Amino acid sequence: MTIKLYKPNTAGRRNASSLEPSRLTKKEPEKSLMGGLAKKSAGRNNRGRVTTRHRGGGAKRLLRTIDWKRDKYDVPGIVVAIEYDPNRTSDIALIHYKDGDKRYIIAPVGLKIGATITSGENSEIAPGNTLSLKQIPLGTIVHNVELTPGKGGQIIRSAGSQALIQSKENGFAALLLPSKEIRLIRLQNKATIGQVSNPELRNVKLGKAGRRRLMGWRPAVRGVAMHPNAHPHGGGEGRSGIGMPSPKSPWGKPTLGKKTRKLKKYSNKYIIRTRRQK
Repeated sequence: MTIKLYKPNTAGRRNASSLEPSRLTKKEPEKSLMGGLAKKSAGRNNRGRVTTRHRGGGAKRLLRTIDWKRDKYDVPGIVVAIEYDPNRTSDIALIHYKDGDKRYIIAPVGLKIGATITSGENSEIAPGNTLSLKQIPLGTIVHNVELTPGKGGQIIRSAGSQALIQSKENGFAALLLPSKEIRLIRLQNKATIGQVSNPELRNVKLGKAGRRRLMGWRPAVRGVAMHPNAHPHGGGEGRSGIGMPSPKSPWGKPTLGKKTRKLKKYSNKYIIRTRRQK
């Protein structure tokens, strides 16, 4: 996959780039797998209070129903198309199963039109096939990994992400995650073979602020540029620093180093090496 560059006709185009559209084979989505409009909260909770700043607006998006569970066991499916999904960073693949069912899955790297994919214990170790971690050999790259058996894949789903199976012991598999964290996952949990598509997405440059706004991101204002009633860093005559002893959040909480994770969190026992270790 290559990065598409643009002629510098305008200031926004001069530094902009995108993924090459030739990777896609179908423009219109499958109507039977379409949902309604994606719900937008603009960063607000059920009380209308902003809990995530700098969110809002953005282009309207139609939902595509993705098969996270991959529960069509031992039923072969043919890859019919590779499509764009505005709701995620990876591409999606349209699968026509032998029994007539149609489903969308996350497209892994190397999945070609006309390829056959399956789910179940008898599946081959090939991109797009889904098996339990017990059946996948060590050193295999996987994605769309379950955390709870039968719930469907919950982690390793964004563009270019992958996990490596390092070891198996006492009913658990040790997976090296993209964050360099090593986590234990139960062997009966399912995972899909391969790396998620669009690994070059990290090299794409948006080029202008308007493209960022279409993605649903609003401007972020520096605290030192605010009024003192709006931010602890605000106020002062002329330019001023953030002050001591430490920078503060808009709500006066210390940042830059203060630990926020609970020490006795339930999932800690499944983490062999945290992503913060150097």
